[in-house]
Amino acid sequence: MTDTDTRIQPRKPGLTRRQRRRLSRGAQYAVFVAAVAAFAATADWGRLKNQFAQAHIARQMFPDIITVALKNTVLYTLSGFVVGLALGMVIALMRLSSVGPYRWVAGIYIEIFRGLPALLIFIFVGVGVPLAFPSLVYPGGTYGKVAVALGLVSAAYMAETIRAGIQAVPKGQMEAARSLGFSPARAMVSIIVPQAFRIILPPLTNELVLLFKDSSLVLFLGVTLEERELSKFGNDLASTTANSTPILVAGLCYLLITVPLGFVVRRMESRTQEAIR
Repeated sequence: MTDTDTRIQPRKPGLTRRQRRRLSRGAQYAVFVAAVAAFAATADWGRLKNQFAQAHIARQMFPDIITVALKNTVLYTLSGFVVGLALGMVIALMRLSSVGPYRWVAGIYIEIFRGLPALLIFIFVGVGVPLAFPSLVYPGGTYGKVAVALGLVSAAYMAETIRAGIQAVPKGQMEAARSLGFSPARAMVSIIVPQAFRIILPPLTNELVLLFKDSSLVLFLGVTLEERELSKFGNDLASTTANSTPILVAGLCYLLITVPLGFVVRRMESRTQEAIR
């Protein structure tokens, strides 16, 4: 056999790149289905149902879980978000200031409150501040305490988000505003900040979702029956009934808010990316 005959011999057929990709995807699906099937086969569904899915216990939670717990959770979250947004705006502008002490104070605040666990901030607001200032009274009682605590937690993150949004606005916008006779402060408020908020709206909405979950720390402040939020409400009923169904129902109520908000965040992020393109 000559070298020419050797070269023209047909090669053994092999898998194409697309076929290998399909085979890999099929193997991943098979592993996933096998894992789900193994979980379903080994789990004790009867015990899970007895502990987490008692319909008569779930019915006892209504309508209070909506009219009291969910309502308070939403109020706590919104009040904390408003305080955090206002404080975060101030901290962000201080961070961008040409005055050195302002930048240092803003930087220290951000590092401290981003590094501390939210639980410690709640304890500080609920216990430490009243001890240091006995005559201090929070407006709104518990609602005021929660607004301050959640605001302090979120302001550090919002400040960095707002700062990044302001710096993302083209510098030519400020130069154009100054050429039209705007003062730096007026240009920042009227021109730069509105454009920055259009950029940072998705991450701010995501921060709202995180605050909604952080509102569960309210239970460490000591609340009355009418001031309970979802976690406290579910935990109290779980202790009373010796069953975890109330905790599951409370978790589902959280999802009623966080899942739609998560969808809104994804939609806004996709629209922002399309606008950039």
